[in-house]
Amino acid sequence: MAAIRWRGKMPAEVLEKKAGRREAVRAFKREAILQAARKIFARDGLDGATLRAIAAEAGIAVGTVYLHYPAKEALYAELLAGSLADLQKHLRDAVAKAASDEQLMAGALAFYDFYRQRPDDLYLGLYLGQGFRPTGLTPELDRLLNGRLIQCYTVLSDAMRRIAPVEAELLRAETVSLAAATGGALMLETTGRLKILGDTGDAVVRRHVELLVQRLRGRA
Repeated sequence: MAAIRWRGKMPAEVLEKKAGRREAVRAFKREAILQAARKIFARDGLDGATLRAIAAEAGIAVGTVYLHYPAKEALYAELLAGSLADLQKHLRDAVAKAASDEQLMAGALAFYDFYRQRPDDLYLGLYLGQGFRPTGLTPELDRLLNGRLIQCYTVLSDAMRRIAPVEAELLRAETVSLAAATGGALMLETTGRLKILGDTGDAVVRRHVELLVQRLRGRA
């Protein structure tokens, strides 16, 4: 069958279909790049990863990766932003399903469970390719991602307010303390240290929240 050749302008619906196909191909390639990047970052860390290695994993030319992402930091940031968005939804869903006096416990355990079930997201968030040495992406990306993380912690601090009125500085301190306890439990359980001590991360988080609730109610 002979190909149809348009004379003059193509009909709008034909142009829309062509644009739709191009966007579908573009979206497919972006997703392939993101999935490949997740594997490479998990294997090599932020510092050791390269766009060339990511392109090879995705089975596409490195030039194609550059068309979508100017640097590996931008790729890392998109993966981490997506992870934090998933975390925030997970926390909100857990809190919404819990009774009012159980929302803080539900949120804290949901935070712990999210990373316990998704260790790659934990490594992604902590830049564990660099060990425990502080690192970052770019100042702009760091501000964006820190803002996303604060939004996740705000779900927990809002649950604290529903237990008792808390002044801003104490609320900040208790939120930081809960974040540290949860993060520490994740690290100790991931490395097997809690098992050696005969404990679990879930139990550590529960005890911390129980004591926190007592403190909050004592101030009511």
